[in-house]
Amino acid sequence: MALDGCGLFCKYTLFIFNAIFALVGFAFLGLGLWLRLSDSTRGIFQIEDFNSSAFVIAVTVLIALGSVMLIVVVFGDYGACNEKRCALQVFSALLTILAMAEIAIGVVAYSSKERVGLHIVEFYGSLYALYLSSGDPVIGATLTFIHKMLHCCGVTGVVVIELAKNTCPKADGFWEQIKQPNCPLIIADVFNSKAALVMGIFVGTGVLLIIALICSTTLSRKIRQSASSPPYIILTHSTSVGANPQLSQCEFVSTSYSYPDQNPVIFTPLSMANVPVAQS
Repeated sequence: MALDGCGLFCKYTLFIFNAIFALVGFAFLGLGLWLRLSDSTRGIFQIEDFNSSAFVIAVTVLIALGSVMLIVVVFGDYGACNEKRCALQVFSALLTILAMAEIAIGVVAYSSKERVGLHIVEFYGSLYALYLSSGDPVIGATLTFIHKMLHCCGVTGVVVIELAKNTCPKADGFWEQIKQPNCPLIIADVFNSKAALVMGIFVGTGVLLIIALICSTTLSRKIRQSASSPPYIILTHSTSVGANPQLSQCEFVSTSYSYPDQNPVIFTPLSMANVPVAQS
C-alpha cells in the first residue's frame, strides 16, 4: 500500500534535509582534512606540546563532525528512498544524539563564554603564527576575511609594525592608518557580547534536528502501517452462461443477496471447481 500525503511530505522533507546536511558535512570534513594534511599545518600535529591546543582540537572536531554528519545522511537517504524502517530507526537515534549535543554545546558555550572566548582567541593566534611561518595563501585569505569582518589588524593593531599588515582592512581615517583595533581583544569582546546569539544558533540547529527526527519517526510509522494494511482487490467476472456452462478453479464468483431493511450481503468463494450451472 502506498504512503499517504503525510508520509510523502515527511519523505521529501528528509530528502531536502539530508541534501543540506550532506553539503555541510562535506564542507566540515574537507576543511578538517585540508588543515590536517596540508604541508603548512601538518607539523603542528607532530609536536606533542601542541596536541591540546585549540587549533588541533578544532581540526579534530571538524573531521569527526563531518564524518558523523555524512554517516547520518547515508542512513537517512537509504531509509527514506527505500522505505526501510531499520535504517530510519538508526537515523533517528543518531539525530537524537546530535540534537542533544547541539543544545548542550550552546548552553555550555553561553555559561562559559569567557573560557570559550579565550579558546577562540588561541585558535586565531595559531592561524596567525602559521601564516607568518608558512605564508600559506589560504590561511592568509582566512585571516583577511576575519580582519575585514571584525575590522581589526593582527595581534598588535599597529599597522606600521604589524607583520601581517597585508591582511588588514582598509583604514577608514587618518588615525587608522597608524593604529587599528587588535584582533584578539576584538574577538574576545565580540564573543562575550554575542554569546546569547551563539547559544541561539546552536539551540536553533538542535530544534531543526528535532524536526527532522519527528519526520523520520512519522515516516517510519507510516511505512509500518502501509506494510500491515491488507491490499484492497476488486474482483469482477463476467461470463456467458450458454458459452461456458462450468467454472474453472481459478475463477471467482461474487453473489449478492438482499434482505429487507438490511444491507446486501456479498459472498465471494475463494475457489469453485466443477460447479454446475443451471441452464434454461
